Amino acid sequence: MTISVRPVDAGDTGAINALHRSVGWPGRSEAGWRWLADNPARLETGAPAGWLLETEDGEACGFTGNFVQRFHHGDQIVHGVTGFSIIVTDRARGSSRKLLTAFHSQPDMFALYTFNANPVSAPLYKRYGMVAWPPETHDVKLSWRVDTLACAGGRLWREIDRRAPRLTEARAERLLNPRLHEPDTLNLPAGVSVLTDLGDQSRFANFWDALKREGRVIADRSPAMLRWRLADPDLTLRPLLLAFHRGETIGGYAMAMMSKGNPIEPPMLEIIDLVALEGEADAIPTLMQALLGNAHGLGAAKLRIQTVSPDLLRRLGPLAASARREGGWGHCHVKFGPRSPGAAIWSPTPFDGDYGICLRPVPVAMAARRVA
Repeated sequence: MTISVRPVDAGDTGAINALHRSVGWPGRSEAGWRWLADNPARLETGAPAGWLLETEDGEACGFTGNFVQRFHHGDQIVHGVTGFSIIVTDRARGSSRKLLTAFHSQPDMFALYTFNANPVSAPLYKRYGMVAWPPETHDVKLSWRVDTLACAGGRLWREIDRRAPRLTEARAERLLNPRLHEPDTLNLPAGVSVLTDLGDQSRFANFWDALKREGRVIADRSPAMLRWRLADPDLTLRPLLLAFHRGETIGGYAMAMMSKGNPIEPPMLEIIDLVALEGEADAIPTLMQALLGNAHGLGAAKLRIQTVSPDLLRRLGPLAASARREGGWGHCHVKFGPRSPGAAIWSPTPFDGDYGICLRPVPVAMAARRVA
C-alpha cells in the first residue's frame, strides 16, 4: 500500500478531527482550525499549517500540525516551529517518519522542536537530529495540588479505566464542579492585578518592549500576538492574565488556562506563560502565589506548568521545591538551525510550545448543567 504525505488544506478539517477522535484527543471547530491557520507568524513564513498522510485511495491515515512562532533576539526577528498532534493510524504504521521528515525539512527556522512529546514518541526524535533540551530540565513538569479529593478521584477513575475500560467507555465527563466559570473576584496579593489592557500603547506593550531589550531569545508576546491568542474560538473560558507591577510599571506577567485532559480527569489550571524582567526578583514568586491562591476557587485540582527552563526553576526558588515533579521522560526536544542565536539565551515556557493551542478546554456547558 502506498502512503503519501502532503500539506493540509482548508478541506481537511473533517478528516483531521476524525484522526484526533481516534486517539481520544480534542479536535477543533471549523472556526478553530481557520483561526489556527491564520496564525500571523505562519502566514509571514508561508509554512504549511500541517501535513496529512493519505493512502492511495485518499483515506487520511496520519497528521501532524505545524505551529510557527515569531521570536525576537534584540532587533533581529527569527522564526521557530513546533510540531503538534502527531497521529498515525494502524493502517499507516511505520509512516510517522514521513510526517517527521516533512516537519524537519523546513528551511529558515532557528529551531524545530516539541515540548510535548509523550513517553512512546520521545525516542523517535533523536533519529531526526533533535536532542533533549534544556539538558537540565527537559524531563521536568511541576504541579501543585490544590484539591486533594479531586486528585484522588482522578486516580480512581484512571485505575477503573485501566482494569475495566467498559465502565468508562461511555466517557461521561467526571469530576466537574460548580466553580468552573469566569471568576467574579480573585484574591490577589499586593502588586498583582488582572491584565485587561492589551492595547498597542498599553503598560503591557511597554513591558514587552523592555523584555525585548534584555537581549534574550523570546517568543513574540506583543499585545497583537496575545490578542490573536485570546481570540481562539474554541476556548470555553478566557485564560487568566495576571500582571506584577510596581506603580504603573509592569515587571512580569502570567497566563493560565483551565483544561481537562479527558473525561475522567479533574480540571487543571495550566500555566501557559510565566515571564519577568531580569531585575524583578519578586515577580515570578508573587505571580505564582497569586495562581496558587486562586486555583482551587477557579475549579482546579492542580496548578501545573509543563515546560520548565533552568532559569525559571531558579526564579521559582522554594516554590519549585514544594512542587510535585511529573513527567520523568524527555518531553522537550529541539533541533537548532545553523544560524540559531544560541540555546543559552532561550528560556522557554509552555507559551513557546503547543500547550496554548492543544490543551482540551473544560466543557463548561456540561458543568453548568450539572450544577443546575
